[in-house]
Amino acid sequence: MRFIDRLQAASRHSKLCVGLDPDPAKFPAEWAGDARRMADFCCAIVDATHDVAAAFKPQFAYFAAEAAEDQLQRVIAHIRKVAPAVPIVLDAKRGDIGDTAKLYAREAFVRYGADAVTLSPYMGFDTIAPYLEFEDRGVFVLCRTSTPGGDDFQMQRLADVDGQPRLFEELARRAQTEWNRIEGQVGLVVGATYPRELARVRELAPTVPLLVPGVGAQGGDAVATVQANGQGSVLVNSSRAILYAGRQRTDFAEQARAVALATRDQLQAAR
Repeated sequence: MRFIDRLQAASRHSKLCVGLDPDPAKFPAEWAGDARRMADFCCAIVDATHDVAAAFKPQFAYFAAEAAEDQLQRVIAHIRKVAPAVPIVLDAKRGDIGDTAKLYAREAFVRYGADAVTLSPYMGFDTIAPYLEFEDRGVFVLCRTSTPGGDDFQMQRLADVDGQPRLFEELARRAQTEWNRIEGQVGLVVGATYPRELARVRELAPTVPLLVPGVGAQGGDAVATVQANGQGSVLVNSSRAILYAGRQRTDFAEQARAVALATRDQLQAAR
């Protein structure tokens, strides 16, 4: 199946993407500070939310910083076991080109078996092309991020392009047109903290899947996000608000499930 087919099948019952950003300092009391429990923590979250989630998004840096890539592989294997139909988006934000990009693509899709990976497009289409050789996988390209620093470049106008679009608008246009060689293979990352720009991205790229971080701890509005997206394919990510809903509690997974359910229902109601 194409990535977009798996994504659409999984998102019929939910638009919620559960981010897996395991910070040992925030683990329940008996595990607090113990990086050896990262996989245990994430697997407990997966067990509690896999019937609520349309996707899981493990953040690569949290595992790599602790030399815990083996735990990342364990988490991904666990997702495949308990929720084989739920797509996995590896949040790595790679941005290199050439043979290095080919190796990063192999890392994401072969070593870790992810369904999609996040990319930075700063070096242009050469950054993206090696990943598209995996025709059944997808990429989410940073377009209008949820961070205030995104204004530094993403909102700048391109003076030598007709109509002087802003950088994020040109990225959206390209994702919809010349980069869209296999339908739905190239998606965009657009922050929930900027619903007006999200609506503009959807206007320029009506069939491109969107990954929308920023709901929950970053303050993005779930209802505004869904309304700005319209009818397009979308994954609305929430990480910390779900993961640490029961911080320092032995029933942390149950607390995470409660927040995930509430967020899923809020997204569904907003439709």
